[in-house]
Order: sequence, then structure tokens, then C-alpha cells
Amino acid sequence: MWEFWRRHKRKVYTTLGILGGGYVVYKVYDAWRCSVNDLEKQHAEEQIKSQIHSHFVSVQRIADTTTLPHAMHLLDTRLSESLDLTHLMQKLLQAKDQPNILSSAEKLELWNRLSVLCFTRLTSSVWSMTLLNLFIRVQVNILGRHLYVDTARGLGSQSHLDEAELIDKNDEQQFLACADYLSNYGLPFLISDMEAATMEILKGKDLKVLFSDTVLSDTLIHIIHSLMIKEGPRHWVGYLIPEDAGDFKLIGPLSSSSPDMHAGKFELLMGETRAVLSSSEFANIVELSLRSLVKLVIEDLSTHCGENILKSGIPLARLIPRLAQMGQLVLSDPHKTRYIQVLKSIPEVELFFTVLYSTMPMS
Repeated sequence: MWEFWRRHKRKVYTTLGILGGGYVVYKVYDAWRCSVNDLEKQHAEEQIKSQIHSHFVSVQRIADTTTLPHAMHLLDTRLSESLDLTHLMQKLLQAKDQPNILSSAEKLELWNRLSVLCFTRLTSSVWSMTLLNLFIRVQVNILGRHLYVDTARGLGSQSHLDEAELIDKNDEQQFLACADYLSNYGLPFLISDMEAATMEILKGKDLKVLFSDTVLSDTLIHIIHSLMIKEGPRHWVGYLIPEDAGDFKLIGPLSSSSPDMHAGKFELLMGETRAVLSSSEFANIVELSLRSLVKLVIEDLSTHCGENILKSGIPLARLIPRLAQMGQLVLSDPHKTRYIQVLKSIPEVELFFTVLYSTMPMS
């Protein structure tokens, strides 16, 4: 045994050295391979995050450049048709030039009517601009998330998003067409309810009562709040979206395909949208956005009236023509563009839509 060891110990040491070196090389290689895999995984995750962020930015751009301008133009047209105050203003001017054309009671009734309609027009413009802006962003973020997730599942995260269409085009068009529901169907109900709220808030205020910027802001917010809580905390969702998604499929553009073929996907999108609109989180950003827009409107109104004049207070009779003018300007450029930009840039609103886009709904 000792003779064998003496004769072969060098070979044994050499063999053990080779085996030990091989083991070390293997461990080094294995560690390197794990490191490479971790780096590749990290790179893939970062690439996916970058891809999601790019798609999110693209979705917001679509809302700003395509969907919103069309919807806001239609809304402005419908509001102008429904609340055209020109004839009342002309009748009032005519009565001023010809004092005997109307009795004192008729003049007072005309002034009161004009006062209610001016506040109604302004608050309806503020409410509808704010809610339509938020509603469209809810739509495009829900749709954009579905397009991204469905495409990623079908193609893999390394493929380009535009290589397939996994949502039926008709469903997509029908869903986006819901942005016009407020202007085409919900607006008459909104205006009627807003007018009722305005009459209640303005009750007992004569034409000599002074309105400062603070009083006017509180009055506008009070009117809008009265509308929002009428018949329950979420009844106003009905101004924006039909109760039954199938109703809009019937009144929307006709499809050449079978009406039941893609109903599931459309109803899923509509169901998610209604769930978001009915959430407490959405209600919070609605309130925040409405208050922000009222503040902007008061600032612009102060500029038109003279900042010191409105701050110290002016009689309601002198305020009415300015309210009528402001009601028209809210949905007109450059005010519209500025208002939308400010609303979009509210930190809480940005966070809400970032979370909405990145979070899958509960099944």
C-alpha cells in the first residue's frame, strides 16, 4: 500500500488538482451563467416597463389629439343649441331702449329667467367639460390596457404591439363612440337637472345682491354639488353612459357582422368603465377637478370684469352678461385648451390614470 502510494501519489495529486480545478471552473461558470440570466431577466423587465410606459404615453396622446377635440366640439355645439341666450339678451336690450314694451313685472321675470339660465349655462359647461375630459381618459386607458395585455399575450413581450389586432375594430369604434353619449343623449337631462339646482340655490337672491369672487365661486360649487347628490351619489353617471351597454349597441353605428359576435368584449369594456365611474376614487378626482376648473373660471372672469371689481363685489344684474359670456368661452379656445391642460396636470389625476392603466380589473 505504501509502495503504491509512493509510486502513484504524484498522479493522485494531479488528478485531484484537475478535479478540483474543474469544480472551481464549473462554479465560476455557473455563477457567470446565473449572473447573465439575471441581467437578461432584468433587461427584459426593464424593456417591458419601457414598452408599457411608451404605450401609456401614446394612449394619453390619442386622447389629447383625436378623441377629445372631436368630443369637445360636439359638446360645445349641443350646449350652444340647447342654451342659446341670445333671444333673451336681445329682448332685454329692446326693453331698455323701449321702456314701455314690457311691464315691470315682465322685466323682473325676464331678468330672473336670464339669471337662472346664465348660471345654468356656465355650470353645465364646467361640469360637462370636466366630466367628459375625465370620461374619455378613462375610456382610452381601459382600451389601451386591453390592447396591450391582449397583444402581449398573443405575441410575446418582445414583439411589436402593432403586429396584430386582438380587439374587434367594431367593438373599439363602438366603445370610443360612447364619448358622444353625453352630447347626444345625456345633455338634455343634465341641463334640466342643473337648471333645477340653480333655481333652488338662487332662490331669494334679487338683482341688487353683491357677488364677490368668493361668493360667486361658492355659488357655482354649491349648484354643482346639488346636482351631484341629486337622487343618490352616483346618479350623474347616467349622463355619461347608458345603463345597459346593449342600448348603445342599438343606437350606435351599425355593424356588418353579427350583433352578438363581439358583444362580450364590448360589454366587458363598458362594464369596466361603469365600475370606474362609480368608484369612490373617481368621485374624489371629479370633485378635485371641478373645484380646480371653477377656480380657473373665476380667475378668467375676474380678468374680464377687472380683478378689484369682482373681489369687492358687483350686483347680480351687472354680473349676468359676464356670466353669459363666460359660459360661451369655457368650451372655446384658448380657454378650453388651457383648462384641459390644467386638469390633466393635476397630480392626483395623473396618478389615478397611471394606476388605472397599469392595474387589471378584478375578475
